[in-house]
Amino acid sequence: MATQYDYDVLYIGAGHATFDGAAPLAKTGVRVGVIESGLIGGTCPNRGCNAKITLDEPVKLTREAARLNDLLSSAPTINWTANVAHKQEIIDPLPAGLTARLEDGGAKIIHGHATFKDNHTVIVDDDQTITAEKIVIATGLKPHRLDIPGTELAHDSSDFMNLKQLPQNLVIIGAGYIGMEFATIANAAGADVTVMLHGDQALRDFYQPYVEQVVADLTEQGVKFIKNANVQAFEQQADQLQVHYGDNQQLTADWILDATGRIPNLDGLGLDQVGVKYDRHGVYVNNYLQTNIDNIYAAGDVLANDLPKVTPAAYFESKYLMRLFSGQTTDPIDYPVIPSVVFTSPRIAQAGMKIPDAEKAGLDVAENDLANYWYYQVSREPIAASKQVHDKDGHLVGVTEISDQAENAVNALLPAIEYQLDRDQVDRLIGIFPTIGYAAWHRA
Repeated sequence: MATQYDYDVLYIGAGHATFDGAAPLAKTGVRVGVIESGLIGGTCPNRGCNAKITLDEPVKLTREAARLNDLLSSAPTINWTANVAHKQEIIDPLPAGLTARLEDGGAKIIHGHATFKDNHTVIVDDDQTITAEKIVIATGLKPHRLDIPGTELAHDSSDFMNLKQLPQNLVIIGAGYIGMEFATIANAAGADVTVMLHGDQALRDFYQPYVEQVVADLTEQGVKFIKNANVQAFEQQADQLQVHYGDNQQLTADWILDATGRIPNLDGLGLDQVGVKYDRHGVYVNNYLQTNIDNIYAAGDVLANDLPKVTPAAYFESKYLMRLFSGQTTDPIDYPVIPSVVFTSPRIAQAGMKIPDAEKAGLDVAENDLANYWYYQVSREPIAASKQVHDKDGHLVGVTEISDQAENAVNALLPAIEYQLDRDQVDRLIGIFPTIGYAAWHRA
C-alpha cells in the first residue's frame, strides 16, 4: 500500500465492525489505525448485548422458577442493585481486553472524535491530522430521541442499564427490541411497566402471531400496553413525570425510557465535506462495502441496507474487509444467513426466509407444537412453537421459533439453512442427547 499516508487502513469507530477484522489485518503487516471517541468495543460490549444478556440472566431463572414452584422450597426474586453491579463486573474488563487485542496485533488506537477533511484525511478533536490510504466508517448507531416538548426528561437504554435503583413506575416509549427486552427485565424485577406503541404492532420485524403471544404473556405478568399512543410531550410535575399522549390523555411515571429506535451515528463526521452518500438510513455502499468515494468504506450498523442490525452482521463485514484489504480476496461480499433474536421471555428467534414471505411464495411451512414436546416440558414451558420453511426439494430454508431456548434451537439449525443440507445429510447429524440442539435437528 501507499507509504505517503500515516496508515494503510484507518477505522473510525472501534466496535465489532472494526476490531474483529482490524486486529488480524494488522497482523498481516498492514498499517492499521483505529479512532474511537468512547470506550473501545463500541455499543455491544459496553452498553448493548453483553450488558443486556447479563441483566436478563436472573429473569430467565425467576420465570422458570415460577413454573417449577411446586418443586422448589422458595421462590427467587431479583435484587436489582446487585444485578446491575454484576453486569458491571462482566463488562468493565472488556474495553481493556479489546484494546490489548488490537494493539497486540499491531494496530494503533487514537482516542478522540474524527471529522473528514478530505477523502484521505481526518482531523481528531480539532488538533490532530491523520491520513490514510483507505478509511472505514464504522460508527454504528445511536439512540433516537423523540422531538417533542420535554424530551430531555426521558432516558436511553444506557441509562436504564446503569440504574442503581429500579423506578417503581416505568414508562417505555417504543416496542422494538430495546422496548420489549427492557419491559421484560423491569417487569421481572418488580417495576410497574407501561409500553407505549407508535402503531398497533410490537416487534414488527418478527412473526406477528408469535409476537402477540409474547405481548399476551407480558400482559398477564402485569405489563400494560397502549397502542397508537401518539406521545406528544413529557412534563415534570413535582417529583413525578407526566406523559401526554393520545387525545388529551396523561400517564404518570417515575422514569421514562425513550426506546423509539436507533439511528446512524454520523454527527460531526463531515461526510458532506468529502461527498460520501448517506441519508437517515445510513451510509450507502456497494458489494465491496465501498462508498461512492472509492477509498472510503463502511461496515456495521451504520450501513443503509436491509440486513438485521445485529453484531454477527458487523462481525462478518469486518472479517470481509480484513480479507479484502490484505489481498486474500477480490470477490464482493457474500452474506451468509444472518439470524436474529429478541431476548424477551419467551424469546423469538428467526433465520432464513421469514414466514410471511414463505407463505406468499407458496412454500411448505410446517409448525411444531413444542410445548407438548417432552424436552420443553422438563421446564414446563407454556409457550413454545416453531415454524420451518422447506423448499420444493425439501431443503430447510427458514425457521422461526418462540420458546425460552429459541436462540439455541435456531443456532443449531443454521448450518442446514446456510449449506442447503438435504434430508440424508440432516439425518447424519447426530447431536448430544438430551439437548435443545438435538431436539431442533430431529424436527428439521
